[in-house]
Amino acid sequence: MALVPYEESAEMGLQKFHKPLATFSFANHTVQIRQDWRQLGVAAVVWDAAVVLATYLEMGAVELRGRSAVELGAGTGLVGIVAALLGAQVTITDRKVALEFLKSNVEANLPLHVQPRAVVKELTWGQDLGSFSPGEFDLILGADIIYLEETFADLLQTLVHLCGSQSVILLACRIRYERDSNFLAMLETQFTLLQQAVWGARERKP
Repeated sequence: MALVPYEESAEMGLQKFHKPLATFSFANHTVQIRQDWRQLGVAAVVWDAAVVLATYLEMGAVELRGRSAVELGAGTGLVGIVAALLGAQVTITDRKVALEFLKSNVEANLPLHVQPRAVVKELTWGQDLGSFSPGEFDLILGADIIYLEETFADLLQTLVHLCGSQSVILLACRIRYERDSNFLAMLETQFTLLQQAVWGARERKP
């Protein structure tokens, strides 16, 4: 079981999402994430789940150096940026509409010698799987990507495609509705639960 201490900012409601920059310290780097709620909405702000998952990675709970990772629904790219800073080879993905914004954050926050470890790539769940090899990644990362019920089947299909027999999925999410718990039950049909608290860490069933 893994518990990550996290104290929510004193800024409440949507106020923090409208700030043009969100600043963090991870992996001995200052990470400044540009936000653009007005243009891209939920895809262009840093959600608490991303901060928590980045903190979990920084704690060293999983080995990142030399491992291949993919971030799904990356939005601002915070989790993928931190994974790259910590040594992973990361593919940071989102839908086409968010890619230019995502890439600008990745490039602005990774030193030149780290940038080759991070690739920004389009991935619409259930649609762009042909551009990814089956079982391609050691780690699949997702922060607050469980919230639209109509995407659940496509998300599950995508996870199954990207995972090999030893792959680990790390999801950070706030369970808001019963349907969110239903998706976690859907995961159990394809993956084995390793640990769950704030986190769900899962590996592909043989």
